[in-house]
Amino acid sequence: MGSTLSQLLAKKVYTLYSLAVQQLSKQDHYDFGLRALTSLLRYAGKKRRILLMAMKDMNIAKLASVDVPLFNGIIQDLFPGIESPVIDYGKLELKGMGLQVTPFTITKVIQLYETKNSRHSTMIVGTTGSGKTVTWRTLQATMAALCRSGDAAYNLEFPLNPKAVSLGELYGEYDLSTGEWTDGILSSLAPAFRKHAEGASPALLLPPDEKPDEKWILFDGPVDTLWIESMNSVMDDNKVLTLINGERISLPEQVSLLFEVENLAVASPATVSRCGMVYTDYSDLGWKPYVHSWIEKRPKHRDLLSEAQGHPEGSVAWIEGQRGLKARAFGQGWELLER
Repeated sequence: MGSTLSQLLAKKVYTLYSLAVQQLSKQDHYDFGLRALTSLLRYAGKKRRILLMAMKDMNIAKLASVDVPLFNGIIQDLFPGIESPVIDYGKLELKGMGLQVTPFTITKVIQLYETKNSRHSTMIVGTTGSGKTVTWRTLQATMAALCRSGDAAYNLEFPLNPKAVSLGELYGEYDLSTGEWTDGILSSLAPAFRKHAEGASPALLLPPDEKPDEKWILFDGPVDTLWIESMNSVMDDNKVLTLINGERISLPEQVSLLFEVENLAVASPATVSRCGMVYTDYSDLGWKPYVHSWIEKRPKHRDLLSEAQGHPEGSVAWIEGQRGLKARAFGQGWELLER
């Protein structure tokens, strides 16, 4: 009986991913290949959840808004009459950060949390103003609040822009004139986390990092093959950073990689398949949260809010005229209203 049931579920999973490839839109950050299947099975077993929840948790986060109904339709066809339970994650820290509590933002924060639980490398993909930074900062603030109450480990972020430095400055390089090795940002940062390093001098070997605190290495910048391909071994399950001097740095479990990118147009399928994806669509967020947060920080914000809602075109023109302010969010909001 168990063997028959497992074969049936396996066919349903294969059918889901096959139909997703055929029916969903073509996006650079979509991957429904072998690595995605492997991560799905690992996630379903690790969390002790039913397969249906695992399939939703592993895929909904990366879908564009136009593809979500199609994906849910495929799920309903494969598992008719079955509803997956909704997990209550409690309150987030949006209000404390002066942000608006919207269903979109809450959903993306939860999706990021669930994706990070299944992948140690996660990419938040979306255009400017779609809420990428808000998503991970809200999750970090929430975990910090839980840490203060003793319900979670503390987390630290280490942000960097990989396109603001050269490859040598990022990974390390040899001085051609002296033959001396100079550490880069990652090779300097990694020793604080590493469990062991093969090929490193004994003086560089540090004891294992046993602290439960989470460390997020945040790559905030465009992704291209010039620098991201060298990260493939780190994004694999073995989490090993290999440098050109032969040093191999293995990162502990509490270290994870987080990428904040606008698109993955030039990323290879090998890179995409190694990461969990959370897609933030500006059309789902809209301009109103930006307007409300901006007005709430000004005196007499209630009057301004009523004016903005009643006369959006005049409000946008007035706001842009104040001290030369050019707010992209307001312009985008009015463009949406004109449609």
